[in-house]
Amino acid sequence: MKLAFSTLGVPGLPVADVLRLATAHGYHGIELRAHPEEPVHSGLSPTERADVAAEFKAAGVEILGLGGYAKVAAPCDDEIVITEVRALLELARDLGAPYVRVFPGADAEQSGEEADAAAARRLGTAAEYAADLGVRILLETHDSHRTGADMMRILGLVGHRQVGALWDVMHTWLGGEQPAETFAALSPHLGYVQVKDIASPDDTTPLALGAGILPLTDCVEVLSRHGWDGWLCWEYEKRWYPEATPLPELLGSGREHLARLLNDSA
Repeated sequence: MKLAFSTLGVPGLPVADVLRLATAHGYHGIELRAHPEEPVHSGLSPTERADVAAEFKAAGVEILGLGGYAKVAAPCDDEIVITEVRALLELARDLGAPYVRVFPGADAEQSGEEADAAAARRLGTAAEYAADLGVRILLETHDSHRTGADMMRILGLVGHRQVGALWDVMHTWLGGEQPAETFAALSPHLGYVQVKDIASPDDTTPLALGAGILPLTDCVEVLSRHGWDGWLCWEYEKRWYPEATPLPELLGSGREHLARLLNDSA
């Protein structure tokens, strides 16, 4: 498996500095948070996009994916969501990123059937555009659909190879699902896996990998046992927890922890 980290852990840091951190600590890729407050977002010009792609190529680091914020199950007009997803897909194409991340984002007032149908309809439409661009859309286990079982209610309706799943290990665990159950549900659709650690269900402040209670060992063991050879991406949510330890101080030990898990599960 290859290792990456998300720029959510180093909010606003210039691309050149992110790449220096990646190469210094032995990470193979970066998940770029695609948001207007970050250096990389859909408002970049063609020249700016080419410059970012060139920086990554020169550093020998891959862009794993773009973390977008489209909510595909949200109660709004379809075109609003599809337009946002298309812009993200075009940015990924221009940067050479294989994946874009979207959220479910259903409203509490929607019925489950309404939310699932809306998400599947929009993803199915966007999937055709994604196929033309050579990019895959990944629906993250998050918010209204936090487990593998929740994901399958949508992905089963979509049935398109350009739409898959992003497994966030915190959300599936908070949803009461064991790693083996999540993998069984998502394995045919799995794009990559986001790892992290927290102190408790009531305190999701990011911690160093291995310092909390999330079942990272079990997750890696399940993936290894089934021969899955994709990406593990450390999503350290510093952006939402300013009091958390700065990610650069933890990157070295975090990579060592993941390497030990991979070695022990081999």
